[in-house]
Amino acid sequence: MSNILPATSEDIKRAADIIREGGLVAFPTETVYGLGADALNPHAVARVFEVKNRPHFDPMIVHINSLACIEQLCLKVDERARRLMERFWPGPLTLVLPKSQVVPDIVTAGLPTVAVRMPSHPVALELIKEAGTPIAAPSANLFGHLSPTSAEHVREQVGSKVDLILDGGKCPVGVESTVISLTEKEALLLRPGGLSLEDTERVIGKVKIPKSNPKRPQSPGQLLRHYSPKTPLRLLTEEIVFENGKRIGFLAFTPPEETLSYEMVEVLSPRGDLREAAANLFSCLHRLDKAGLDIIYAEPVSEGGLGRAIMDRLCRASREYCQRGE
Repeated sequence: MSNILPATSEDIKRAADIIREGGLVAFPTETVYGLGADALNPHAVARVFEVKNRPHFDPMIVHINSLACIEQLCLKVDERARRLMERFWPGPLTLVLPKSQVVPDIVTAGLPTVAVRMPSHPVALELIKEAGTPIAAPSANLFGHLSPTSAEHVREQVGSKVDLILDGGKCPVGVESTVISLTEKEALLLRPGGLSLEDTERVIGKVKIPKSNPKRPQSPGQLLRHYSPKTPLRLLTEEIVFENGKRIGFLAFTPPEETLSYEMVEVLSPRGDLREAAANLFSCLHRLDKAGLDIIYAEPVSEGGLGRAIMDRLCRASREYCQRGE
C-alpha cells in the first residue's frame, strides 16, 4: 500500500499527528520536498539522520510558519535579519542566527547557531500550523543524492522508511533555499539557492561569498560532493569526445543545435530563462539518471541571478568538484 497522500486538509492533519507523535513526514515546499520531524524532539530528528544516512556534523534547517516562532528559536535577531524576513518570508531564504537552548544540539550539529526559514508552500505552512511545532526538514532523499522535487522522487529514495508522503505536486522553485549567516558583522552567503544574491544585497547591502568551503559545515549544502546522480556527471567545459558504444546524455540550458550524437537530451529552459531552468534542474537530472546512460554532460549557465545556484548544484553533483572563480 502506498504511503503517498494528496495533501488534502484531512491528510495534512493526519501528517501533523504523525509529527507530534515523533514520526517522519515528507512534504512539499516551494524549493524541494523536505523530510520533516518535530524540531524540538531529538529522538525524532535522530530518525531523519538515520533514514537519510546523513552525517551528524551536517546541520538541519528548522521550518516555521510565523515570525512569533523566531523568538523561541533564536537568541538574537538583528535589524538585517528583520529586513530580510519582512521582504522575503515566506520564501526560499534561510537565515543562520544564534540559537536558543530550546533547539536540540542534534538539529544544529552542535553549533551555537540555528538555520531557520519560513517556506511559502501552502502545504508546508499548514502542516507546521497543524503540528504546532517547528519542523526540522532536510531534503527528503538519501544524503548526497539528487534532490526530490516531486512526491515520486521521494518514494524512489526513502519512501519505505517514512511514515507518510504528502503529495503537493512539483516544487515551483526547484532548488534549495539560499542560506545567509548573520552571526557576524559581515553577512555571509553559505549556500546559493532559490533567492538570488543580488536580491538579498538590495535589502541589506554587501553579502560576502566565501572563497572556499569550511572544514565543518555551517549549513546544509556545503560539502564538496552533493546533489549527485548515480550516473557520472561532467560539466561541458570542452568538446565532447564521443566513444563508440558510450551512451551519453546531455543536460542543455537551451535547445542544442545538434542532438543526434546523444542518447538523451534534457533542456532546462526552452526560452533561456534561469528561473525556469532552476525549477526544472532536478527533474531533468532524475530523468537522465534513470535512462541507463554511461555519462551525463551538463551545459554551464551564466552565474548571475539563479544561475549561481544552478552552477553550485552542477559542480557539486559532478564526480570531481569543479573549482571556479567567484
